[in-house]
Amino acid sequence: MSVQSMKIPGPDHPITVTHNAGRIVVKLGGHVVADSRHVLTLKEASYPAVYYIPRTDVDMTLVERTDHKSHCPYKGEASYFSIPVGGERSRNAIWTYEEPYAAVSEIKMHFAFYPDRVDSIEELPV
Repeated sequence: MSVQSMKIPGPDHPITVTHNAGRIVVKLGGHVVADSRHVLTLKEASYPAVYYIPRTDVDMTLVERTDHKSHCPYKGEASYFSIPVGGERSRNAIWTYEEPYAAVSEIKMHFAFYPDRVDSIEELPV
């Protein structure tokens, strides 16, 4: 059993989580997978910003948990979901932190989508 490291965001690796004022819609194969006005935007170091959508705004009938896991030293252990209507392309298309580290606790039970594994992630005005 390996021990996972935990790091605290700081000046050398900043992480911010903010409420997004817009509406985010995620689509795949003619389906609206997620539609939310309660999105969090996570900005981490020099990585592109990521939208985190509450599970309550995701059509859970379209997603399926997988056994895949990963670890981020700044956020914790991520679990993954696939979107079967997207076929192999949408395998492990979603990640979520069910027990994130305290520094990013706001993203608990939110879904984030890989842009290349869905048809679109649109930011719409409210």
